[in-house]
Amino acid sequence: MKYLHTMVRVTDLDQSLDFYCNKLGLVEIDRHVSERGRFTLVFLAAPGDEEAQVELTWNWDPAQYTMGRAFGHLAYEVDDIYALCAKLRAAGVTINRPPRDGHMAFVRSPDNVSIELLQKGEALAPREPWASMPNTGSW
Repeated sequence: MKYLHTMVRVTDLDQSLDFYCNKLGLVEIDRHVSERGRFTLVFLAAPGDEEAQVELTWNWDPAQYTMGRAFGHLAYEVDDIYALCAKLRAAGVTINRPPRDGHMAFVRSPDNVSIELLQKGEALAPREPWASMPNTGSW
């Protein structure tokens, strides 16, 4: 048995690709367009970790999606949690749970999917503005 991917339905493919690729730093691995089925699948992964993928499913016909209570979040290990959170914040992404401890943060995708960011290795020393930043929303 081998883990393949986690699928996330998105309502705006361009907005989602901007978030996951341009802001979060994932790369597109593969894409499948089905004219007959009226959907597009885009497979993303962290650079150098192409085996663990996220599949963005965009159904061309508008639909409303709710978050199931059983789904929690996607999680990524990052080289510098402060640098990534600063980049995301500058790009307009709300940091729901700031990395006050230098170890963990949470953000949300345009479709409200919770993304956990974990510092690689030991936690970084607490620093401002993160150390005193309050939580925003939920994660």
